[in-house]
Amino acid sequence: MNPFRFQTVPTVIVELGAARRLGALLREAFPQSQRLCVVTDGFLSKSGLLSPALDDLGKHGWQVTLIDDVIADPPEHIVLEATERARQANAEVVLGLGGGSSMDVAKLIAVLLPAAQSLKDMYGVKKVTGTRLPLVQMPTTAGTGSEVTAVSIVTTGETTKMGVVAPQLLADLAILDAELTLGLPRAATAATGIDAMVHAIEAYTSAHLKNPISDMLAVRALELLSQNLMLACDNGHDHGAREAMLLGAMFAGQAFANSPVAAVHALAYPIGGIFHVAHGLSNALVLPHVMKFNAPAASKLYAELADVILPGTTGSCETKTAALIAHIEGLVLATGIPRTLREVGVKENDLGRLARDAMLQTRLLVNNPREVTEADAFAIYSAAF
Repeated sequence: MNPFRFQTVPTVIVELGAARRLGALLREAFPQSQRLCVVTDGFLSKSGLLSPALDDLGKHGWQVTLIDDVIADPPEHIVLEATERARQANAEVVLGLGGGSSMDVAKLIAVLLPAAQSLKDMYGVKKVTGTRLPLVQMPTTAGTGSEVTAVSIVTTGETTKMGVVAPQLLADLAILDAELTLGLPRAATAATGIDAMVHAIEAYTSAHLKNPISDMLAVRALELLSQNLMLACDNGHDHGAREAMLLGAMFAGQAFANSPVAAVHALAYPIGGIFHVAHGLSNALVLPHVMKFNAPAASKLYAELADVILPGTTGSCETKTAALIAHIEGLVLATGIPRTLREVGVKENDLGRLARDAMLQTRLLVNNPREVTEADAFAIYSAAF
């Protein structure tokens, strides 16, 4: 066995209704603190979904600064403005409450507040030099796994994204409350669920840092996600399915935090950056086509995943791989989300630009089980078109 290191969040609470006693949970975790910065988005803030949590925070003596202007694929200025507001409030604890973007911004606020570093100096792998404020993450979608990852993604230009990857971004506490996901629309449930499946698949087949703990988590994640995705899509108020999706997404997040993602993400990022397609949907659009491209190099691993998701499948590794890809294509079809790039506004003459931009994602491409050239990327985008 190759030596490996596995890092994750030290404490996880999985509890239906945890948001309704959030003040008590945080008081228990941080008995001496008073000033809490809650990072979320405008939709959640206006929806009333957060009201029980905010009420309980007040009952337990928390002075709350609510930052609710996070947007998808948050640009640098949102991060910096939010950090300044948290600084003015003299925040002691930071809580990310929302989807991946809100949790990513919360991570950066927590490391920027005590830091002498600028945000620009933090881009890359292990560039953060300081410590951070206490950090809690509470997801409202079952997809990104951001509550247990050490990655934060920021939009840095008109269409480009940069990542901060550092162990300081791992939270002190992740709280999974499936009640917060009950109202998630079908399309968002589907896209975020496929996103989590991508995390598990890419972690399991990663060319670098693949390890037995990530493998175990990726396998269990895929079991939970594949068995519950359609249940959650068809009945958004199925508590059991929603909790299984949250748990599966977290397991997948823990897996890829230690065995990193690869070409699916590398090819998805330009779609999101240029055409403002949600991250989960961007992943879903290219997933089966990247898997077909990877199959010659990864069929043994894909076959092992097929044994988990499709027990009873027989034949060679290649046969099982084909069955796995067909199953995933069937899942995407059943959810009703877009399946082609043209459905999300991509034109045929955009494919070359997408392929060029994907080549910039070197941090991710090195993890792919098969080398991807610009011509390969163009062929994958063409297949997805």
